[in-house]
Amino acid sequence: MLTLLLIGLLSGIITGLSPCILPVLPAVLATSVVPAGMLKPGEVQVLDRRRPFVVIGGLVTSFAIFTLLGGSLLSALGLPADLLRNIGIAAMLLVGIGFLIPAVGHLLERPFARFSQMGPRKGGSAFLFGATFGLAFVPCAGPVLATITVLAATNQVNFGLIVLTVAFSVGVAIPLLGLALAGQQMAERIKAIRSHMPLVRQITGGILVVTALAVFFGVSDQLQRLVPSYVASAQSSIEENAGAREALGSLQSKTQTTQVAPEPRNEGVAALGPELPFAACADDPSQLANCGPARPFKGIQQWLNTPGGKPLTMEGLRGKVVLVDFWTYSCINCQRTLPYLTAWDAKYRDAGLTIVGVHSPEFAFEHEVGNVIDQAAKLGVKYPIAIDNEFDTWRNYDNLYWPAHYLIDKGGVVRQVHFGEGAYDETEMLIRELLGENGPMAEVSTTAPARSMHVVNRTLETYLGSARAASYGSQDLIVGEPHVYTGSKQIDPNVVALDGQWTVSPESITSGKAAQLRLRYSADKVFLVLGGEGTVEVSQPGVATKKVRVRGSPTLYTLSEGSRQDALLTLKFTPGISAYAFTFG
Repeated sequence: MLTLLLIGLLSGIITGLSPCILPVLPAVLATSVVPAGMLKPGEVQVLDRRRPFVVIGGLVTSFAIFTLLGGSLLSALGLPADLLRNIGIAAMLLVGIGFLIPAVGHLLERPFARFSQMGPRKGGSAFLFGATFGLAFVPCAGPVLATITVLAATNQVNFGLIVLTVAFSVGVAIPLLGLALAGQQMAERIKAIRSHMPLVRQITGGILVVTALAVFFGVSDQLQRLVPSYVASAQSSIEENAGAREALGSLQSKTQTTQVAPEPRNEGVAALGPELPFAACADDPSQLANCGPARPFKGIQQWLNTPGGKPLTMEGLRGKVVLVDFWTYSCINCQRTLPYLTAWDAKYRDAGLTIVGVHSPEFAFEHEVGNVIDQAAKLGVKYPIAIDNEFDTWRNYDNLYWPAHYLIDKGGVVRQVHFGEGAYDETEMLIRELLGENGPMAEVSTTAPARSMHVVNRTLETYLGSARAASYGSQDLIVGEPHVYTGSKQIDPNVVALDGQWTVSPESITSGKAAQLRLRYSADKVFLVLGGEGTVEVSQPGVATKKVRVRGSPTLYTLSEGSRQDALLTLKFTPGISAYAFTFG
């Protein structure tokens, strides 16, 4: 139990420092600074030092209760699974309007006046504000939160799970409380804030309204996708070590459903080497291994993006390379992987690849199939989606992660396992190998360096952000600020040149005034992951110029397709478009 307590606490602290707190952070800071109660004319009010504690207390309390019991309660009452989150967003919007319009604020605070010790000046409203934020709080998921979510969703709440949830919630509260206290201290020292508190209340109201709308329309998701997951390594070291796996596994050992028997083995499976458990296969995602027979899809409530909504089976997918991807639409880590999955689907579907996105919901509102349909369309997911609301397929794979994928060969054997983001180059090369696009397997070196080499003169995936930039030739990148570039007139094969104003970040480059990108490539098809709002003009010798309209979250856009091209591609961007990575077919 002590191990669960420690793992939950440390995991919560890491989550509280991650980009996932960005959507609620402005609201937490603002409401921690503003005093409770409405000011009378000429009244001077000091900041309440207890207020940050009450706000954060409300947030983690509602989050813990909502995570553990929200789904079961809504199901028992026959209410929509996204009701509580929508209530939280609506309440945040209403409170913001109350801060902006004093008359509305007085009406909202009246219910607290009857409680002498819990009135607006004693912290009742502050706790309500925090509870509102807790309903809208969607933290990034690791194995700890995955364990809490799956067991709670399957009505397996026990003492150990409660301890883990409370520890995780307290851990999240620690950095949030530190930030809230720091913000209040800063506000106390700035005289202008204390002397203009009505204006500060109105600014706070504006922040709450903007935050509520950003969460409702998914704008906050776009912001989080742009921020690198800077705590990923720390989270991995805490949640993915052997001790953590054993402790989390102990919570599930008594409740785990009987695993469905895997599909029959294909002939010659022994030649693939000794069979390894999934965790061991995940240690090296760059190599094909024998990870055992693929496990069937189990308990799927509905299929999306299949002809007539008909179900897929592992037996029916024999002869195809299959990538089973566990995801959920609000998971930022999952969203960051989707442009690569959609790119592989576009490039290799006709060659025999089938991607199946198993949607196992992290939160109650993600159980609504209508929400999944809507968000999948916005995120550009066109491959089959299996709705796994009861986590039957999740548990059949003994899965603990969002995202996680299992690469299966044509004979039905799992050949690669990967947890989390990354390993995109390695996975694509293994897909190509299993599809046989590189010719006989004997012709492909099994060493990792050979897998990253150029194959059959086709330009390889080309990343544009500074973290993985390797195709800019001698052009130096200025990271983190707008800069005007001048590219060389002569572009070597597989080299990118920037012209005009660009802002380079670790994951992407964002266009400014007169932004232009040139690339000399060799391929049949050219795809580019783009996000933002605007147009890209695509031109190359002998091909009619076309304009690509970019709108919304990062997803894959087709720039060129047809016969083999060895050409110079020139792209002209309107300001405000983010470009992530080229892929080629």
